Parts: sequence; C-alpha cells; structure tokens
Amino acid sequence: MRKTAVFKSVLADDDSLDRACKSIPEEACRHSARNYRANLMNGAASKLAEQAAGPNLVIPWLLQAIGTPVWILGFVMPLKQTFSLLPQMVTAGYIRTLGIRKTVWTVSGFIQALCLLLMIPSAIYLTPVQAGISVLLLLIVFSTASGTASVAFQDVLGKTIDKGQRGRLLSSRAFAGGILTIAAGLVIGRLKGGSLITLYMLVVFGAVLWIISSLFFQSIKEYPGAVKGGRNAFRETAAGFALFRQYKGFRQYLYGRIALNIIEIAVPFYAFYASELLGTSKAGLGLFMTAIGVSQVISSPFWGRAADETSRKVMIQSALISVAAAVLAVVCYFLTDHLAVYAGLLTAFVLIGLAEAGVRLGRKTYLVDATPAENKSTFTAFSNSAVGILSLFAGLLGLLAEKTGAAGIIAVIGAMSLIAVFAAARMPEADDMLKD
Repeated sequence: MRKTAVFKSVLADDDSLDRACKSIPEEACRHSARNYRANLMNGAASKLAEQAAGPNLVIPWLLQAIGTPVWILGFVMPLKQTFSLLPQMVTAGYIRTLGIRKTVWTVSGFIQALCLLLMIPSAIYLTPVQAGISVLLLLIVFSTASGTASVAFQDVLGKTIDKGQRGRLLSSRAFAGGILTIAAGLVIGRLKGGSLITLYMLVVFGAVLWIISSLFFQSIKEYPGAVKGGRNAFRETAAGFALFRQYKGFRQYLYGRIALNIIEIAVPFYAFYASELLGTSKAGLGLFMTAIGVSQVISSPFWGRAADETSRKVMIQSALISVAAAVLAVVCYFLTDHLAVYAGLLTAFVLIGLAEAGVRLGRKTYLVDATPAENKSTFTAFSNSAVGILSLFAGLLGLLAEKTGAAGIIAVIGAMSLIAVFAAARMPEADDMLKD
C-alpha cells in the first residue's frame, strides 16, 4: 500500500521532493521531483525489458526453442554475471573523468537494444550451434554495457536524488517493473502466432523498452559534478588482495557470496527445466514470467524490512528458500498430473525469484554497512571481480545437464544452495566484518 501511494504521489507531480535536500546541491534540488519521475519511468521500462527479453528467462527459452545445445544454455547467465561485473573496474575510472555521466547510461541502453535486435537474425538464419554461440557473443557485449550503465546509474543517482529519497525510488522502480512484468506475462499467452514468433516479438519489445528507458534517463537534469582521475585497475586489485588477507570477516563474506552466486544465476536453469517438462509454449512462458513479476513485487518489502535488522540473515533465509524451490521443482519431475506440474513449477519460480532478490539485496546491504567510505569502492570492486571470474565456472553446469538432464541440474543447485546456507551462517554480522 505504501509503495502504491509513493508511485501515485510521484506521478501526481508531488513537489515535496525538491523542497529541502540534504545531500545534493541546491541547483540539483530544484529538479529533484522531475528527476525522480524520469528515473522512475526509466526503471519501469528497464525492469520490464530485463524480463521481456533478458538472459534469465526469455533468451534461454528462445535458445531452447531453436534447438541450441544444453551446454550453450549453461553459459548464458554466467557470462551475463561475469561481463556485468569484471569491466566495472575499468569503466568506473573512465566514467568518473566525465562531468556529465547520464549519457553513458543512455548509450549503454542503445547498445543493449542493438544486441537484442541482432539476436533475431542469428536465431533465424544460423544453425542452432552457430546461433547459440552468436547469442553468447552478443550477450557479452550486452552485459558489458549493462555493467557500465550500472556504474553510471549509481553516480547519477547520487548527484540528482537526495539521500532520503533514494531507497524509496529504487523500491518504486522494482515495484513498477514487477507490476508491468505481471501484465506482460498475462498478455503473452493471448498473442496470436506460434511460440517462436512470440519470442521474436518479445525480443523486439525488449529492445524498444531499452530505447525508451534510455530516453527517459537522458531527460534527467544533471549538473556537472566533480571529475576524478581514473583508478588503476591493477592497483585496485592489489589493494583488494591486501584487504582480503587482512580481514577474516571479509574472507568469510566473499566465500559466502561465491557460494550464494549459484542462486543469482539459477533462473535460466529453471527455465530449461520447465521447458523440458512442459515444452516451450508461449502460455507456459507467460505464466513463468508472471511468476517472476510476482516475486519482484513482493520481494522488495519482504526483504527490505528483514535487511533493516540483519542483512546476514537475509542471505541465510534466501539460500533456504532456494533449497525449498529446488526440492519443489524436483518433486514436479515425478508428478503425473499436468496441472500439478504447472502449479508446482510456478511456485518454484516465485520462490527462486524471491531467493535471488534476497541474495542481491542482502549482499549489497551487507557490504555497504560493513565497509568504511574510504575503502568501500575497493571492497566492492574486488568482490565483484572475484565473483565475476568464478561465475564462468558455473557454465559447466550446462555440460553436466547433457549428462544428467535438467532435473539433475536443479538438484545440484539445491545442494549448492544448502552449502550456501552454511557459508552465509559463518559470516560475521556486517558491523563485525572488519573487527579482529
């Protein structure tokens, strides 16, 4: 209810946002309400784009529909994770040499749109293996643009939205995107044409949404900010290793985050599993997209309140939910009633969506709370790089799937999630991470 009120108040041109700003300059404060609305619209469009044509559900579904080998499917999310995180150490330095940074997000959005559009002729005209490899290469470019945009977004957010409004904005972006995703999922099953045509339409729709979200972001009124010299990625890495060796709590956090990473890349494997059990029908895709939308809508308030108490417990609880999702999904393998399989998998999708959102919120909140301002970027860059590199090894799950089938992979994800429960439990509380 509170989120809906926030959403309505913003769209109703509530000017209370720009009356008294504490953390941004007065000139930026005057445009705070306008920037809030533009950022919200950008978030609604981009969040929907991520679900309408993203690497977590629709792209793996498309690859499965055209007969791409399973080992290629296994690399979709690991590559997305790796190339969203690793380039940030290089691009962040360049971005901070720019006075105006919103254009970086805008250009990145157009690049993501172009990558999606190029996936369509690849899927139509190439062999399944060639199409799969082509999509993976385009996904690398897509993910690099996404990671670059993420750095620019944080900087622009800090320059244009007052500190007391940022959490509300991020929550409203997720809420709006979730509502639109639910609506899109309900519409998909009613579209005319075959499943492949529907998938191509979704990819085009996703590209259009990235363009729209880019235009909204470009409309933000940003004033030139402080320009800093670019950070040396090698020195940043060396500093990160020093912190890793110095603080046991940071090592435990990083081990836990690496274990939890399986949850963040699990959805494509659930999509593969669902398509194996139920086929690649557009009705099934629409229902599973709706389930992801539901998890988006309920995850923000659900995890937000929990993270206020302890982000460590959020990560533990998220891993437990991931275990429950895997158990439920594997049970569906043995069910004979078609409706029961649908109901079980839909619930599993909601659960894994909740778990993924909890892990992301928990790990981000934990590191923000645990690290001092002067070293925050180093802790973040080092942990992102470590997870990005190790994410590539998760692509081997696709090779395993060719031997065990999709049910075997879901069982492995469940087992690894159980390990993540214990890894997260070994973390100190955020306030104690840097204590001897």
